[in-house]
Amino acid sequence: MPLSDATRATETTQAMIEELQQAFGRAVRANEPLARHGTFAVGGPAEAWVTIQREDDLLRLVGLAQARGWPLMLVGNGTNVLYADAGARGIVTRMALTAWSLQAVDSEHSLLTAGAGVSLPKLVNDLAERGLTGLEWGAGVPGTIGGAVVSNAGAHGACTADTLQTARILFTSGDTESGGAPVIRTLRLNELDFAYRHSRFRAARRVDFGDDGQPVAAPRAQIEPPEMIVGATFLLRHTDPAGVKERVAAYRQHRKDTQPVQASAGSVFKNPPGDHSGRLIEAAGLKGTTFGKAQISPKHANFIVNPGGATASDVVGLIALARRTVRERFGVELELEVELRGDW
Repeated sequence: MPLSDATRATETTQAMIEELQQAFGRAVRANEPLARHGTFAVGGPAEAWVTIQREDDLLRLVGLAQARGWPLMLVGNGTNVLYADAGARGIVTRMALTAWSLQAVDSEHSLLTAGAGVSLPKLVNDLAERGLTGLEWGAGVPGTIGGAVVSNAGAHGACTADTLQTARILFTSGDTESGGAPVIRTLRLNELDFAYRHSRFRAARRVDFGDDGQPVAAPRAQIEPPEMIVGATFLLRHTDPAGVKERVAAYRQHRKDTQPVQASAGSVFKNPPGDHSGRLIEAAGLKGTTFGKAQISPKHANFIVNPGGATASDVVGLIALARRTVRERFGVELELEVELRGDW
């Protein structure tokens, strides 16, 4: 009796997982819930989840996926991501490159070199102890260096681009020089197309909206995204540690005072020029509105929270409602800051 399509797919997936386990050992998990790996705490399973901690393993994995035709999605810490309820076919790989170091440049400056998986709030605390200024705005931001570069993250009048010098980038499809093999190259600040909450890496991740007002995830590629942050360097200035620690404490307290504690992905929409998305959503009367088990935060209207039991579809319902209502009431088209990843 011939095998059914479902049986063949299961056998193909099992063969993929077995080969991954032979190559990467205990870093591989089968049928891993993505809800465990995103701050929204929603999302279905990845057929295979792989945690990568070294650049050479990353290149090996991407090359293997290319050769076998396996779908591969590279992700960070999941702080600006909404994973699909259906999860993700193929492999989802967490870039857990967490090493960082400092090198003196002159008597006033040091160069920070950090892997993409370095925790931003922990790093900020460590830098404050050393009296290094330039990244205090990241105090309490639940993200990583890689995510900060992708979004040109910032707060309190400062942003990533202010101190970033270079970024190490994985080009998943390589180039003519590498013969199409994945390659890691270093780009300088002027090559990264930084703007407000934007970089060259956002173009492939932008979420558009359909005629029905629903967000439309970009079609999945075999390996995505085409460019992924591996690490970055920042030029930081030496100053009085007490002053740096005081600013870090103040910024952290401000986040506690103004932002919700429930599961969320931070700001849902970018601020439009001259205004704030949270103000517009609140003025539209949507603060505290629920859809399914997701809610527009009563504390900050540009946050959608998961108090417990929400699905990705619930979150999308609120995204569509907020964007449509603000457009109808104020004529402002809000741009989504959160990325939709997986099989939508």
